[in-house]
Amino acid sequence: MPEHHDITGPVTGVPLPAGRVGASVRVPLDSPPSPRWSQAFSARLTRELVGGPSVAHLSLDRAVQGADIVLDGVENRQAERLGGALRAAVEAANHHTADVPAPAANMPPGDAEAIADVIGRALAQPR
Repeated sequence: MPEHHDITGPVTGVPLPAGRVGASVRVPLDSPPSPRWSQAFSARLTRELVGGPSVAHLSLDRAVQGADIVLDGVENRQAERLGGALRAAVEAANHHTADVPAPAANMPPGDAEAIADVIGRALAQPR
């Protein structure tokens, strides 16, 4: 099933702690993407940024957090180029998940739910 996400709100930035370089920039998405979409997004964003101005302080680890893209270490000189790179990476991740079939599951969904039910009952029992 294809997965599609859009940037949905204002981009926000906050200063990082003293001693760090750049800002932490948060870009909201319409909903939390899957790990597969997040991986495709990060790969394309990295590709978009290679060969441009120095991105030594930009952290792309865990770039997708919940329903947000979070980039730490963004400097002013990268900001304009980063906007286009983010747009291209979102579009590429949307296309990637539409073109590549999801990996096969290791068990039927009902079996996974049964495992979760056992854990839930165990958690609900008093100690």
